[in-house]
Amino acid sequence: MLQALDPAPLPDDAVEVARVAGGWGVKGWLKLLPHSAQPEALFSSKRWYLQASERGAKAFDGTLLLKVREAREHSGGVVAQVQDIADKDAADALKGARVFVSRSSFPSAATDEYYWVDLIGLDVVNREGVALGQVRELLSTGPQTVLVIEEQPGAEGEKPVERMVPFVSAFVDKVDLPGRCITVDWQPDY
Repeated sequence: MLQALDPAPLPDDAVEVARVAGGWGVKGWLKLLPHSAQPEALFSSKRWYLQASERGAKAFDGTLLLKVREAREHSGGVVAQVQDIADKDAADALKGARVFVSRSSFPSAATDEYYWVDLIGLDVVNREGVALGQVRELLSTGPQTVLVIEEQPGAEGEKPVERMVPFVSAFVDKVDLPGRCITVDWQPDY
């Protein structure tokens, strides 16, 4: 079933953007659960890379290249037709697989818009230059996004300090992607 899919190396700039929920329809379409509410990266790329789920049955090993014929939003997810998947059984065999897209194929972000993947790992400092830690993850709280910042402890045995800073202009002064730093109006004791 999956023999027709091409093995391929995972690009160095690959970003996981979705999971395969299973087959959709009888003609081999895939139903995807995107990791973003705005899955433009899935629509902008015609080459997706698949890796088996970390758990459960594995229908394949390594990385497979999917050549996308068509992808569109459907019922809170994404459905896609890919080359060489012609029936529901073949599509269902990919259930749970992780979908990656090359970061270079993402659409350009607008001014003052950022992909979360680009913010993770950036250093965060306040206006006075005090280091607050690094962005560990981002949380969507509905009305706004929150930076989850982790500061490593100074002494062995201490737990990391976690800070949550709303990612809004009232608190975020500057995002310097090339310099890998975010400047915020936030104090260490907040």
